[in-house]
Amino acid sequence: MALTKQIMGSSLLERSLFVPSSPSSSLFNQTRFLVPLESKRVVRVRAVITVRNKIKEDLKETIVKHIDALADKIGRNVVLELVSTEIDPKTKAAKKSSEAVLKDWSKKSNLKVERVNYTAEFIVDSNFGEPGAITVTNKHQKEFFLESITIEGFATGPVHFPCNSWVQARKDHPGKRIFFSNKPYLPGDTPAGLRLFREKELRNLRGDGKGVRNLSDRIYDYDIYNDLGNPDKGIEYARPNLGGSDMYPYPRRCRTGREPSDTDMYAESRVEKPLPMYVPRDERFEESKQNTFTVKRLKAVLHNLIPGLKASLSASNQDFNEFSDVDGLYSEGLLIKLGLQDDVLKKIPFVSKIQESSQGLLKYDTPKIISKDKFAWLRDDEFARQAIAGVNPVSIEKLKVFPPVSKLDPQIYGPQESALKEEHILSQLDGMTVQEAINENKLFIVDYHDIYLPFLEGINALDGRKSYATRTIFFSTPRGTLKPVAIELSLPFAGPSSRSKRVVTPPVDATTNWMWMLAKAHVCSNDAGVHQLVNHWLRTHANLEPFILAAHRQLSAMHPIYKLLDPHMRYTLEINALARQSLINADGIIENCFTPGRYAMEISSAAYKNFWRFDMDSLPADLIRRGMAEPDPTQPHGLKLTLEDYPYAADGILIWSAIEDWVRTYVNHYYPHASLICNDKELQAWYSESINVGHADLRHESWWPTLNNSEDLVSILSILIWNASAQHAALNFGQYPYGGYVPNRPPLTRRLIPEEGDPEYASFLADPQKYYLNALPSLLQATKFMAVVDTLSTHSPDEEYLGERQQPSIWSGDAEMIEAFYDFSAKVRQIEKVIDSRNLDRSLKNRCGAGVLPYELLAPSSESGVTCRGVPNSVST
Repeated sequence: MALTKQIMGSSLLERSLFVPSSPSSSLFNQTRFLVPLESKRVVRVRAVITVRNKIKEDLKETIVKHIDALADKIGRNVVLELVSTEIDPKTKAAKKSSEAVLKDWSKKSNLKVERVNYTAEFIVDSNFGEPGAITVTNKHQKEFFLESITIEGFATGPVHFPCNSWVQARKDHPGKRIFFSNKPYLPGDTPAGLRLFREKELRNLRGDGKGVRNLSDRIYDYDIYNDLGNPDKGIEYARPNLGGSDMYPYPRRCRTGREPSDTDMYAESRVEKPLPMYVPRDERFEESKQNTFTVKRLKAVLHNLIPGLKASLSASNQDFNEFSDVDGLYSEGLLIKLGLQDDVLKKIPFVSKIQESSQGLLKYDTPKIISKDKFAWLRDDEFARQAIAGVNPVSIEKLKVFPPVSKLDPQIYGPQESALKEEHILSQLDGMTVQEAINENKLFIVDYHDIYLPFLEGINALDGRKSYATRTIFFSTPRGTLKPVAIELSLPFAGPSSRSKRVVTPPVDATTNWMWMLAKAHVCSNDAGVHQLVNHWLRTHANLEPFILAAHRQLSAMHPIYKLLDPHMRYTLEINALARQSLINADGIIENCFTPGRYAMEISSAAYKNFWRFDMDSLPADLIRRGMAEPDPTQPHGLKLTLEDYPYAADGILIWSAIEDWVRTYVNHYYPHASLICNDKELQAWYSESINVGHADLRHESWWPTLNNSEDLVSILSILIWNASAQHAALNFGQYPYGGYVPNRPPLTRRLIPEEGDPEYASFLADPQKYYLNALPSLLQATKFMAVVDTLSTHSPDEEYLGERQQPSIWSGDAEMIEAFYDFSAKVRQIEKVIDSRNLDRSLKNRCGAGVLPYELLAPSSESGVTCRGVPNSVST
């Protein structure tokens, strides 16, 4: 070392950016050395590249992998190049290292492990500066998943590059891939050496808006929902395009660029299962997530068998005729129930193998709603409890005016007045008048009148569909529980003498008991449709997609706000594409299994136009809008709940506050002054594009929040993260636990409630149980629905829950924010303990009691499977 100092000058050596790595490091324990080259000094530094292997490969993939291993030996390899944050004064371009080859690919390609670490060695000038980016060229035939790169040998310590991306073969995508270090930079602070790379990467992600997208592309762009119908299949499969019109406004979805259909130039051609829909390559499900979906599809194999089964069914066994028929789905399975098991297993060999390998795979798991109390669903208090602690706890409102009044045009839809009268509910109000009950916050309503009535004429003309537009009035009892006191059922107005509205009240005898059960079934059917089409799909899936597309297009991966949002965007584009393919499409699951049928997505569009507002999608704003809370600065979170034991709101406000506090800490760290937000071109472009392009049909609405200061940004980001995580979890993961027992929550109804004089009244009196069950979904509709909500309610093994992140210690290079995130994680764990304790509190009757399900849908953690709990970071099911 003394001799080296004499040759090179001790002060120069001591000021070098490069240091030998720790001798204890197994990956970096080879000696670093400086090599004098004329007057220029060079240094060797090493990289560890972590590649994630695919666990299950098909034959073609295995062959290509072996070819790549052989070709790697002769120079068709993976090449990397370091890029400095500094500009070379001679070339006026970013300083770059020599190209380095990823070593030992051929030796390690057959390792049967999930992750493989490779090394590469770079030669850089001693005044190279800090590495800020790295380019990767894949000369192999096959893509590979690059998880991370770590560079060691610089005096500043290890430099981390969290990549988490598929690197395509150069033959398919000729350009070099760019990855940035984990150090966040606002656009104005971007080091000179990285500016062009930052801009180039965003241009690559935006694409040019032309052509058909390939499955290997990484291009994020917008389109309208013009791929739900399939006019080439027949006129009955044509559907309106959603988005781009005043009649059917809608958020934008990810553009695929597919050719138009043959029969309608404005409709995009369809891609049907099992062919994949395009989403940018890195948005596709990872292997364990995909495997979870595949297993669920096998378990729901009957969905694929239904066309064949229909031919085997006689009219007598298409319906549930007794409650034991429903119970048999969990104890026997559908094939046994139909007496078709032996026949089907002989005809379809792979089903036979499934049966052999997993006993009972064709049976359905017992839903939680009947696991503790088989008859709980029959009780009025349970019917009411689910309005505040079930799978759709966001529709209930405080009753402010009685009778309720419609906002629909009376010239089109008839009188706005309700048929509800004081005498309908007075006896149920514990001696109060209606006005007294309203004044004391004792009356609540779930009102689906205005959202359903415009579509009822079309719905009721469909084969096997009969529905009302419902209103349900609830009374808050002294015990803190709710009880339903009246249900209003409305049909389309057909003139002054028509019986378009009727009111059903709690039963007084056997006949009215069955009438009441049918009325509650129609309420549940309305509720299931609004839940799925508006609160779940529209508010947490479709409305988030434009913000995700804009984030990838306008926010660099090194932008601190991109790093904040990243875990909350995972898998959403993929699950939404799958929904367009088989859930919300013409003749898809939603149309087949829910009351609105072919009008389902038109209802969703109408709700987007008439009811949705982004500024009302924060939890506090939503609760206040519905009258379920009021601002109160004396309360811990600034809100006082109207209904104290409202499990969704009580737990939700804890999570909302934790999210908001974390976001505020993060935003204030990077934006101490409002001018920084106003002058952040990427941030402003992201928000502007989300509204003006992604939500173009509503872009002129006055309620869109401005983005001028840190509190604006905190509010916008908190809304997005809340809806992607907790709001979606509350609306999604209870679908099978509550809806898997169809009588508890029928997704569609097929019969109206008969009145004396109606032709069906006699059959209703003769066998009310059969009439009731025949009003619910058919056997095959029910099982198809159950199979789908079972899949949607399932957590995959690779789920990331609120407070968790991939690579938690290196997702950002900002140590202060890493520490702040750990604080947020600790707060989330503490909230879970609070929720657990609430579920053991016997004074909270809506979540604790004999046969009462605990409210765990907002409990943050979960095991994999159908658990009725767990808050993932993102909308991924």
